[in-house]
Amino acid sequence: MLEIGRINKLIALRQTSVGFFLGHPDDERDDVLLPNKYVPADLRVEDEIDVFIYTDSEDRPIATTLTPHIMRDEFAPLPVVAVSNVGAFLNWGLEKDLLVPFREQSKPMREGEWYVVFLYLDEDTGRLVASSKVSRFLDPDASDLVANDPVDLLAYEITDLGVNVIINDRYQGLLYHNELFRSVQVGDRMPGFVKRVRDDNRVDVSLQQMGFENVEPSAQRILEVLQQQKGFLPLNDSSPPEAIHKALEMSKKTFKKAIGTLYKDRRIEIRDDGIALL
Repeated sequence: MLEIGRINKLIALRQTSVGFFLGHPDDERDDVLLPNKYVPADLRVEDEIDVFIYTDSEDRPIATTLTPHIMRDEFAPLPVVAVSNVGAFLNWGLEKDLLVPFREQSKPMREGEWYVVFLYLDEDTGRLVASSKVSRFLDPDASDLVANDPVDLLAYEITDLGVNVIINDRYQGLLYHNELFRSVQVGDRMPGFVKRVRDDNRVDVSLQQMGFENVEPSAQRILEVLQQQKGFLPLNDSSPPEAIHKALEMSKKTFKKAIGTLYKDRRIEIRDDGIALL
């Protein structure tokens, strides 16, 4: 059976004037056209080939050797290339743009802007549809996450409280503004850590590990920057948080823990005007 919205490994069944028809050798009735412009020069009948299957302008399955920027049942940031009376159209790397109907927009989309969307197959129409209402496609039960777990994050919405993120392409999480020590934009993918899982299954995340676990990588970061700066940084316990963040992309609390560790290990000396390598 053909899987629309995913990569399919198929057999070249027959060649025609418009392209190759591909399918499974045990069910040649369920075939799909690979147009000539996508046919590799060395493709022959009975060869295997990996293709992405979607639907054309007449809602017929069609194959391509192009790889889209998003697959079915995945999240990804995509740009709006046009807005019409049926919805917004996104560039997803294929000739036919991807539709986000008005009903699937969390807020009105604007041409030129990027949005994180989820791609799904509409069972009623057989069409691939994108939605920016991503929270309804996330798993509400995050009980298998544990504090300090390393996770992958995808930022999808900026709010007054912080940045809403998708955790491991499955759960919803929140990065608080007052704990961010770098710029985060919608569509950014980044490594992070679980800070806590609340009783209501809401998840707070951080770009830094909590507590002692954060000291070692932060200490290493300080050593690397010290080496780049010829062994001296004009930062110490009394430096403003903004200066520490600008130089090291870490909080003042983390900085103080890290230099304390480095000082005890006799890797640095702490001076009135900054820190220096020993």
